[in-house]
Amino acid sequence: MAKSRARKAVVIGDGGWGTSLAILLVKNEIPTTLWSHDPAYCESMRRSGENSAFLPGIALPSRLAFTADPEEAVDGVDLVVSAVPMKFLRDVCSRFENLIPRAAAIVSATKGFEVETLRRPSEILKSIFADPAICVLSGPSHAEEVARAKVASVVAASEDASWAAFVQRSFNSDSFRVYTNTDPVGTEIAAALKNVVAIAAGICDGLELGDNAKSALLTRGVVEIARFGTARGAKLETFFGLAGIGDLATTCFSPHSRNRSVGEAIGRGENLEEILGRMQMVAEGVGTVRALFEQREQASAAGGPGVAMPIAEQVHAVLFEGKDPAEAVRDLMRRDPVEEMHGF
Repeated sequence: MAKSRARKAVVIGDGGWGTSLAILLVKNEIPTTLWSHDPAYCESMRRSGENSAFLPGIALPSRLAFTADPEEAVDGVDLVVSAVPMKFLRDVCSRFENLIPRAAAIVSATKGFEVETLRRPSEILKSIFADPAICVLSGPSHAEEVARAKVASVVAASEDASWAAFVQRSFNSDSFRVYTNTDPVGTEIAAALKNVVAIAAGICDGLELGDNAKSALLTRGVVEIARFGTARGAKLETFFGLAGIGDLATTCFSPHSRNRSVGEAIGRGENLEEILGRMQMVAEGVGTVRALFEQREQASAAGGPGVAMPIAEQVHAVLFEGKDPAEAVRDLMRRDPVEEMHGF
């Protein structure tokens, strides 16, 4: 498997990221179908050669196929890419149950936690499909830039190194460099929690706190993410690689970042519901912080272990408890002084 790459692929999810991944596969001369839940939108993309809702201004390859039929989408494929937003993942992928060829590799390109269970995307996929080979694809890779062939580097993470290599060879190109690791747990946790820190970074921007504050936030954010991840069996080094600090930096600084933009609007005094109501795409960090604290409360009530997450706690308080953002910053700064790696 390590010496081969995909012969035929499907990307489930017509958002910006899914469309960008489909473009990459087609450019690598792998026949690829983009699946959308909406037949009319499939026809619109086919006719216009553009995903105007989620990736405007990008010409889609003429060889890219489109369908809204799950059975047609997976016919003969050996690579399935799931790029569905977290809140739709279970329902959408359940439509493909018993359809995906058993020999196919499944790539999870979704970031976040399921609100009701705190499950990671790959855990949901494993619960739906029978013993699938799953690889997590993550890293600093905004869809708008990847689709324009701007240079990016990501990680393909799987417990089975041969599957990671298969995915690496399928996606790797002159503009999209893919590394491998064997820590899908840490890769998914980093992908989910960096969006929470990005909301906090946006709040810093909205409050005009400056570069020093934002740099400190990112640094402490990495520690917080790694603390949470290693407590759940992830490898420490994952959080200081592309899936960790790499993706965190991009998400916290980029104007493309939806999560940072949500935080910035919050910092300027806007209402969360109004912000989300005008967004075309999903800011995964909002659902992630809700999932994180709803499940932490249940675990605590049951006597389960927890880890210190002061940044995430303040983000939750601002988003869902009506806390003033400036007061949240003050509370972070007033915490008892400790050694830098205390409690890590």
